[in-house]
Amino acid sequence: MRLERVTSAAHPMYTQAMALYKKSFPPYEQRETPSQERILGDGDYNFAPVCDGKLFVGLALYRETAEYLYIEHFYIRQALRNHRYGQRTLDLLAECGKTLILEIDPPMDAIVCRRKMFYERCGFAENPFPHIHPPYHAENHGHALVVMTYPLPITQEKYNDFYRYLTEKVMKDVF
Repeated sequence: MRLERVTSAAHPMYTQAMALYKKSFPPYEQRETPSQERILGDGDYNFAPVCDGKLFVGLALYRETAEYLYIEHFYIRQALRNHRYGQRTLDLLAECGKTLILEIDPPMDAIVCRRKMFYERCGFAENPFPHIHPPYHAENHGHALVVMTYPLPITQEKYNDFYRYLTEKVMKDVF
């Protein structure tokens, strides 16, 4: 299994990966295509289709800093779930030896509760910090999410550093 890094819209997997991205996340959680294409060449950004041999399994869109790896979007194709692809992908990401950070919707329904339990089985811990993810579109507002980290919860100071990075770097020039 591997993560195939895409650094330009000309990459052979880009169109297929973007189609999955557009289908898999609600519009308010997606970057617009020009924004996505603009950041493909950023050194810390990884637009990475997940592949098992020639099989396109899913997406891991993440940013890597000196201290942590922030998983901005993660999706395993629905038909391939329950084959350990999600866990194996997270294991690949964890090989960097840094704290992994991701966000999920607050667990208010069965689907989100299952998602949270999946991440907990993979070793992620919920963090207690109130968290509002900034909007991807000018007409939207930020939305509340739960921050989960691997392998341990983070301190308030590390959360503050992450949030500063999220607002100043990840979301810079998003629209």
